[in-house]
Amino acid sequence: MAQHITLTEEERTELLQLIKSGKHSARVMGRARILLLLDRSQGQKRKLREIADAMLTSIGTISNVKRRYMKGGLDYGLHDRPRPGAKPKIDGEVEAHLIALVCSDPPEGQERWTLRLLAEKLVELELVESISHVAVGDALKKTNLSLGK
Repeated sequence: MAQHITLTEEERTELLQLIKSGKHSARVMGRARILLLLDRSQGQKRKLREIADAMLTSIGTISNVKRRYMKGGLDYGLHDRPRPGAKPKIDGEVEAHLIALVCSDPPEGQERWTLRLLAEKLVELELVESISHVAVGDALKKTNLSLGK
């Protein structure tokens, strides 16, 4: 694989605007700088080691950005792809209902809400298809709420 790339004028302009805007993550801006330094269209002939040293990164990182650009273009070279994994069951809406439940009176015959009762209630209200009491406890821990223990 060639050590360098040749950007089109449009790609080069887009990368320069991206860097100047300052509205992107440091990772994306760093990748944009790497692509600009790899570009041979302006007559620059930097070695990969020089680019790595200038960016305070490894040659492997430079190679990864270049490989991604060569494989899928500018967008693929700049941005991470979504990672696989399960979507969280407790989003903002479910969390709001959970907090409201914790603050409400417990079910009749119960002294207080338990994690299992909260999990069952979330399923009963059809806010989630299924959820464990552990996930409910983790959500409450993140919101600094307790069940009064």
